Amino acid sequence: MRLKLIACEIVYREVCAAVARSTNLVDVEFLPKGLHDIGQAGMSQRLKEAIAAVDESRYEAIALGYGLCSNGLVGLAARSIPLVVPRAHDCITLFLGSKERYLEYFYANPGVYFKTSGWIERGDGLAQFGPQTVQQQAGMTQSYEELVAKYGEDNARFLYDQLCDMLRNYGQLTFIEMGIEPDDRFERSARDLAASRGWKFEKLAGDMSLLQALLDGPWDAARFLTVPPRCRIAASVDENVIKVVAETQDS
Repeated sequence: MRLKLIACEIVYREVCAAVARSTNLVDVEFLPKGLHDIGQAGMSQRLKEAIAAVDESRYEAIALGYGLCSNGLVGLAARSIPLVVPRAHDCITLFLGSKERYLEYFYANPGVYFKTSGWIERGDGLAQFGPQTVQQQAGMTQSYEELVAKYGEDNARFLYDQLCDMLRNYGQLTFIEMGIEPDDRFERSARDLAASRGWKFEKLAGDMSLLQALLDGPWDAARFLTVPPRCRIAASVDENVIKVVAETQDS
């Protein structure tokens, strides 16, 4: 089977490892990280453009290496071949192997901030999309000094606490080790970051099975959504995360 995979570059190392092990012929296109930072409409549009550019006569399906990611997948439609999407809230599900494991860990560890090799070497900063990002438009990337210069010290303190200190609710950093890292450089970086912020650190074993199954098939309905031609993706607001609706049907 020949597949086209469109994936976030955050899973670059993991996808490359999974492609190398897959029995299928997989052509991969990575899109820049942080599409969810440009909002649902912006992310959806970028993905629609990538899907529209695929020569579907060459493939049996298009796989998406994404989670729902703040509804960024909502509205994406299959044309002449199916779309296959993991049932995942975001990319952390892809790293942990299932939506169930992700939710179990998330609820057991409130205030957790995740890091992986991709988030460390490709995920820092918002410069990639500049003024398009929701954070930039809301003023969330401004420094305290910049806010003081614009609004005065009292107003700046309030604005910084409410908008800019995006890490104030975190107390733990969890590094997900996927088993494809070349050495311990990413773990050391994560440990150093946790120490610098006074956070608890934990290393958690990742699970490549969901990504590998995305590239290998067959795609069971419990873990994957298969979108047939002339249908599209909608959020299901339940344990399934996403669902199929007819393309002419309202959300």
